[in-house]
Amino acid sequence: MAAYRSPRYEEERKRKRRKAILMRILVALVLCGILTALFFGVRAAYRRIRGWVNSVMNDPLLETTEAASTAARETIPLETEDPVTRYAAELRTAEKLALSYDYDAAVSLVQSLPGYSNSDELKGIVQDYLKAKTLLYRQDISKVCHLYFHSLIVDPSLAFGSRSNNPDRYNQNMITLEEFRKILQQLYDNGYVLVSLHQMAGVDEFGNFASGQILLPDGKKPFVLSVDDVQYYEELNGQGFASRIVLDAENRPLCEYTGSDGQTVIGDYDIIPVLESFVEMHPDFSYRGAKGCLALTGYEGILGYRTAALYGNPSDPDYKSSYASINVEEERNAAKKVCDRLKELGWELACHTWGHINVENADLTRIQADTQRWQSEVGSLTGKTDILIFTSGTDIGNWRNYSSEENEKYAFFKSQGFRYFCPVDAYTIPWVQFNSSEGYLRQGRVPVNGYSLAYRKEKLAVFFDADSVFDRSRPTPVPGY
Repeated sequence: MAAYRSPRYEEERKRKRRKAILMRILVALVLCGILTALFFGVRAAYRRIRGWVNSVMNDPLLETTEAASTAARETIPLETEDPVTRYAAELRTAEKLALSYDYDAAVSLVQSLPGYSNSDELKGIVQDYLKAKTLLYRQDISKVCHLYFHSLIVDPSLAFGSRSNNPDRYNQNMITLEEFRKILQQLYDNGYVLVSLHQMAGVDEFGNFASGQILLPDGKKPFVLSVDDVQYYEELNGQGFASRIVLDAENRPLCEYTGSDGQTVIGDYDIIPVLESFVEMHPDFSYRGAKGCLALTGYEGILGYRTAALYGNPSDPDYKSSYASINVEEERNAAKKVCDRLKELGWELACHTWGHINVENADLTRIQADTQRWQSEVGSLTGKTDILIFTSGTDIGNWRNYSSEENEKYAFFKSQGFRYFCPVDAYTIPWVQFNSSEGYLRQGRVPVNGYSLAYRKEKLAVFFDADSVFDRSRPTPVPGY
C-alpha cells in the first residue's frame, strides 16, 4: 500500500523541482555567456597579435636579406610550400650557373638543398642539367680567337672635334660606345662565348702546364676579349672618354664621365660596365663567369687613379704643380679595392709593361728595370699576374716557339712568373701557340678599332659585320697608319 502524501507535500515537491530546473537553466546560460566572451576575447587578442607581427615584419628597418630568409625557411620548413617555391632564390642561382655552362656547380647546389632526396621536382631539375651537360663538347684551344679594344669614345663630337688633342689617333685606335654595344650583340648572336686565358690552359694537379677543358654546346665559339691601356691617361680628360672606374653602393664597377657641359656622371661609359651589364642580361655569353683581360701600364697609374710614384714626388722630372693636390696613398687604396672587385667578377689583370715600352727593341736591362717598376707600383695593387700583353704590336720572338735557352727576354719573363704572352696578329685568325714543356700559352690578338672597321672588314667578318656597326658620326676616311 502506497504511503499517503498530503496535497501540501506534493505542492512543495513540485516547487523544489521547478527551482532546480530554473537553476540548471541559469547555470547553462551563464556558462554560454562565459564561453562566448572567451571566444570573442581570444579572437580579438589573436587579431591584435597578428596585426603587431605584420607591422613588425613589414618594418623596412627590419628587412632581411635573401640569404637570411632562405636560412629561416630551412630552419622552419613550410610543409605547405613546394620546394620549387621555397627555394626560388637558390634555383635562380643554379639556373644562372647552368646558363654559364657550369652544370656541375648547378647540380651540386640543387642537391644540397634540404629535402632534395624527397622532392621529385628538384630531382627533375638535376636531371635536366645532367642531360644538358651531355650536349657539351670540348673546345680546341688552338681555335680560340682574341679580340682587343681600347677605351671607348663616349662623345664623338669631343673626340673628333676641333678641341680634340689627337682626333686622327682616336679615329684610328678607338671605337665608340655605340659601336661596342653593336659588336657585343653581334658576337652574341653569332654564338661567341667569353673565355679567359686561364681557362684555355693552366697548371694541372700534377704540376704540368696543360691544355684547359672548355666545354660548350655545338655552335658556340669561345673567344678572349682584352682592353689595352686601362689607365685613363691625363690627355683623355675632356676628350669624350670616361675618366676612371668606380664602385657604386652595390659594389658594381661603373665609370665616371665628364661631359661637354662639365657635369660628372656615373654609369656604363666604357667596356667594363657595358660588358658587365650585357653578361647580366645574357649569362650564356660568359663561360663560367669569364669577362675580359685588362692590360695595365703604370706610368700614369691604373684605372683612372694616379697611383704612380711620380705624383707624390716633386723631384721627379715629370712632376707638375697640379699633382700637389693628389694623395697617392689614397689613390692606391682606392685602386686596389677596384682591382679586388674586378677579379671577383671574373676580370683578369695583365702587365702591359710599366712604361708602355717596345719589348722587341728594348734591351734586357731596360726590360728588367721596367718590369721591376711595374711589379712595385702596379703588381702591388693588382696582385700577382702571369699575363703579359705586349705593346705596339711587338713580341719577343718570331713565330717559332720561345726557348729559355735561346731567348734571354723570354727566360727573364718566365723567371718573373709570366706564362701567358699576347702579341698582335691581325692576319692569322686565330693564332695560338701552346707549349707544355716550356709552360706557356701564346695568343695573337685581333685589333678592333676605327682602322680595322674601315679597312679590315673581311678579317672581322667572322665575328661581326663591320659596316653595320660603323658609327656614322666617325669622320671618314679613317686615317691610315
